[in-house]
Amino acid sequence: MADTSASNSGASCLDKLKSYVKTQKGFILAAEILISLIIIICYAASHYGGYSAVAICEMVFAMVFFGIFMMELDKQIQVVNWMWSDLFRAGIGAILYLITSLVCVIGGSGDGARIAGGVFGLIAAILFAYDTYTIFLQIKSTRQHTAAATDDRV
Repeated sequence: MADTSASNSGASCLDKLKSYVKTQKGFILAAEILISLIIIICYAASHYGGYSAVAICEMVFAMVFFGIFMMELDKQIQVVNWMWSDLFRAGIGAILYLITSLVCVIGGSGDGARIAGGVFGLIAAILFAYDTYTIFLQIKSTRQHTAAATDDRV
């Protein structure tokens, strides 16, 4: 009897995954995970593998936020402000990808995998910057809709 409930929850999780990837935020997070994996592979093939630390960290953070938003845990766990946390994650990711990618592209002469990782890193920086922009617009729109009540007492 426990087997049937496990298969139902597995199908429910798969349905949540499929429906969440179809949303704009789910698609952006899935693209961030995929491009980070490509960057990790490029840097692993390079002579300088140390640049993969940024890609590994950003991929793990994107996977965590993907899981939280997909399972709608952000609505259940109210202790953390998930939108601001996601904004900082995406903003820092964009800056770190931009810096490491420029270093790899500029100083990667003779190492094709390092240059390829840098080029994909620049694409990832643009993707993370776009994610930051969309989150900022979302925060801005929710602040306008839920204005704080002012107290007229002096």
